[in-house]
Order: sequence, then structure tokens, then C-alpha cells
Amino acid sequence: MQMQKNVHLTGRDLTEMVQLRPQDVGKYAIVPGPRDRLDVLMKKIQNPVRNFSFMEYTMYTGTYEGIKVTGINGGRFSTDTSITTEVMCNAGIQNIIRVGTCGALDEKIKVGDLFVVDEVIRGDGVTPYYVDKDFKTVSDKKLSDLLFEIAKGMGLNVHRGKVWTTDALLRETREIVEAKRKEGARAVDMVSSALLTICQTYKVKAGSILAVSDNVITGEMGFMNPLYYMAESNLIKIALELVKKLEGK
Repeated sequence: MQMQKNVHLTGRDLTEMVQLRPQDVGKYAIVPGPRDRLDVLMKKIQNPVRNFSFMEYTMYTGTYEGIKVTGINGGRFSTDTSITTEVMCNAGIQNIIRVGTCGALDEKIKVGDLFVVDEVIRGDGVTPYYVDKDFKTVSDKKLSDLLFEIAKGMGLNVHRGKVWTTDALLRETREIVEAKRKEGARAVDMVSSALLTICQTYKVKAGSILAVSDNVITGEMGFMNPLYYMAESNLIKIALELVKKLEGK
């Protein structure tokens, strides 16, 4: 017996399963990875209403200075990110802003700095199911430019460029890292590829801004560094300021 459907479960199916409708969400979504960062975001949103909780993912929608904004802990890795991104795209969200973390692949980029993603080297296992190897994964240029300008305007150390997304955190060998650096990667993460690629396939505008948690080249680890946690906090401020600018406020 063959499968009864072409795809067992689609993004549309999942969106209907969690009973999410376009009128339930904002035009803008801010997407941290962990739940604790989502909780920080929700403290800045007025009258947040929970849209759904599914497994460990929770979505809320409220307002920020009169603008309807959605927030979801969108995943830490390519697989879970692909699921939440499908839901956001199928719900009709028009602008998706990732606020995450990355490791630096440039010794000049320090722990606590910020990195705006312009382009992605796809090293994840999800996106080959969506696009072919020659597909170019990029952020929406307007969103990236604004994220960079806002961060600069706040006096923060911010960089931009190409990020390498990998699923194999514990296989960042010298040989692999140097090869990705030769391809132009200045940072490495585990999310941007899936999020940005899927958004492109749906023609949804998306950008990604990341706090630098460590430096792969120098070996510096910053997970206990106050500068890293300050950078995490600044990500949310920048994303909310971006929403205001996009609304002309």
C-alpha cells in the first residue's frame, strides 16, 4: 500500500492542528531560540495572549507601542526551527526576525559583539529537502540593513556578513572551519539556514541578528561572560526598534 498523501504532514496541516489563524498573529514575529529569552521579550509586550503551546514551543501575540507583534521560542537547531518557521509562514506572518547566538570565526569579533546575517553557507540537514545545492540563502536586505543601523546607532559593536550553519556542533574541526572561512564565513550558528531558507521559499521577509557567545578561532568561551548576556538583552531591544521603524514610528 502506498502513502495516501504526497506529504504526510505539511506546514499548513500543523498550523491548523494548533488552531492558528492569520488574524491571531501580528505582521511581525520576533523569534528567540530558548524559552527564557522569549519570557524576557514578553515582559516588553503589552497584553500578550498565548496562541498555542505545542511540545516545548509556545507562541504569544500582543502589542508593542500599538503594533501587533508575535513572539515564539522558535528552536535552537535546524530541525525544530524548520517546524516553527513553517507554522509562522503558514499563519501569514510577513516579517520574521531571529534573535539568536553564534560563534565567531574571525579573531576580531569578540564575545558580546553582535552579528547580522546577510548570507548563509548551508551545512544543516533540513534545507536539502527544500532547495537544491545551488540555492543562495540570504536575509531580506532591508531587514538586515536596518538591524545593522539600529545596533550601530545604539553604540554597539556589530558585524555583518556570511554565517555558516551546522548541525554538528562537536565536529567543528580545524579543517572544516578553515574551509568555511575560505568560503567567507565570519560566524557559525545552528539556526539561520533553516529559518531563512524556508522563509525564502514562502516569500516571507526574514532577518537574523546574533549575539556572539564564543570565538571558535581563539577558543574564547563566553557563556559565563556578562558581556554575552548584555548582548542577548540588546537583541530584543534592537528587534523591537526594527518593528517600530518598519511601521514608520
